[in-house]
Amino acid sequence: MHEALFYQQAEKGGVICGLCNHRCHIAVGKRGICGVRENIEGRLITLVYGRLVSSNIDPIEKKPMFHFLPGSRSLSIATVGCNFQCLHCQNFEISQYPHFHNNQITGSDHSPHSVVEEALRSDCASISYTYVEPTIFYEFAYDCARLAHEQGVKNVFVSNGYMAPEAARHLAPYLDGINIDLKAFTEDFYHKVCKARLAPVLENIRLLHELGVQVEVTTLVIPGLNDGEDELRGIARFLKGISVDIPWHVSGFYPTYKMLDRPRTPVATLRRAREIGLAEGLHYVYEGNVVDVGGEDTRCPGCGTLLIQRSGFRSQQLALADGRCGNCQLSIAGVWR
Repeated sequence: MHEALFYQQAEKGGVICGLCNHRCHIAVGKRGICGVRENIEGRLITLVYGRLVSSNIDPIEKKPMFHFLPGSRSLSIATVGCNFQCLHCQNFEISQYPHFHNNQITGSDHSPHSVVEEALRSDCASISYTYVEPTIFYEFAYDCARLAHEQGVKNVFVSNGYMAPEAARHLAPYLDGINIDLKAFTEDFYHKVCKARLAPVLENIRLLHELGVQVEVTTLVIPGLNDGEDELRGIARFLKGISVDIPWHVSGFYPTYKMLDRPRTPVATLRRAREIGLAEGLHYVYEGNVVDVGGEDTRCPGCGTLLIQRSGFRSQQLALADGRCGNCQLSIAGVWR
């Protein structure tokens, strides 16, 4: 049993988990919303330490991270569990696994050393903690991240952004990049679709940027739910208020899990979302999950030179050298080789 971080004692043997913004009050013998942290005799135990259900080598562009070592490979790992219950979850088989299987935990045992060794052996420039919300296996991710940092391997979270600020500050020294899902721009959407709140996500986007982490943001644009012009413009303005250099990925939805009543997102909708983001002053807005020539390319915000050309998860650097535009020498925000 591996004791959890970020909890405190409560009355009658209960504990209060402080890992994410749910801040669950957990009675003896019970678990938090994530399904993987249990109060055992007054101690909060993480049930998924090292219990990986997925370990794959992915292009970093798949996360998606476009301003982070483009063209590199990332070892991507996950356990079961999640602190959200999104109706459109694409990985619901593992994110909701404990709830589907009588609280059972599955996965094969790994150590932080074995994960980092695999990343090095596979020529991966980074480890991505992904597929489910990585905060729920924080203790293992943190131990891996510290060891990876010592070995020159970078660390990336693909996250819903719901971690508690204490956890964000604790992780930041070892976290090089994060893609945060900003799923919508209304509390109503977060409450009904994700069983969570919007405000903590907005706070973490700002906090992690201030802490020096390379932040990229993804919005899955769902027809009829979060694709209105005012909402998209609101997201763009919020991101611009933090930094015009935060990359914003507007991605296409496809019906899955409990949200089968919505059509796929039209390419025209994503193109319009991208145009809104650029018109509001964001330097980098990308279309995802669709084929739209040019929608994934990086251009210099100063002179318009094509810097990185992308097709699917493949990228080609054309005019980017040492993080600067090869034409006008403008510094391009990101983590570059």
